[in-house]
Amino acid sequence: MPQFKILGISDKIDPLIYSGNVKKRFSDIDLILSAGDLELKYYGFIVSSLNKPLLFVFGNHNLKSLPLYRHKNEQFDFKNSDTFVNLPSSYGSIYLGDKVKNIKSLLVAGLGGSMKYNNGSNQFTEFGMALKIIKILPGLLINRIFYGRWLDILLTHAPPRGLGDKQDRCHQGFKIFRTFLELFKPQYLLHGHIHLYDINTPREITFIKTKIVNIYEHQIIKIEVP
Repeated sequence: MPQFKILGISDKIDPLIYSGNVKKRFSDIDLILSAGDLELKYYGFIVSSLNKPLLFVFGNHNLKSLPLYRHKNEQFDFKNSDTFVNLPSSYGSIYLGDKVKNIKSLLVAGLGGSMKYNNGSNQFTEFGMALKIIKILPGLLINRIFYGRWLDILLTHAPPRGLGDKQDRCHQGFKIFRTFLELFKPQYLLHGHIHLYDINTPREITFIKTKIVNIYEHQIIKIEVP
């Protein structure tokens, strides 16, 4: 079975990555996945350094480019040079929010955003996140029909409720993510949002058949797919 070595990043620029040694340090990486709260220019540095695909979702911070990905802004004024410069090219990375993609036989989907806590951008209620999940159901069904499985990796910003989250409203996870894992059983759920300041803090929790990994700063994940 094909094996992928994935560099997961989230929330904070990591000096081990933002370095002249990044290519040597991560030369064997096949794919980069970002759980959000990072600048797009950081993604550009990583993509240009490693020359590997980078897929990302937005979190609840560093959202100045988020409007470029909203449906109401799909039509751009190409006569405006500033608009053209700010088109969502994402510095060579790929926006995965509310989408399902097949990357060299690896099936990934993205659900960005956090729990609604102050009516800021990219914050959702449980019902709002459920609507986002409904958007990706057709893609999951296609995966099931053609590849025999729903999904390999779910990339989110926030964790599932009670599985690596915190008690305050801002950092609570989504209960609907638990339901998603029960139904579709991806191998991994990768998330950020919960900052880890102690290197001894566990990053991984297993829920049913899914490994839930906090990829704050950076984390290496290895996965085999049929």
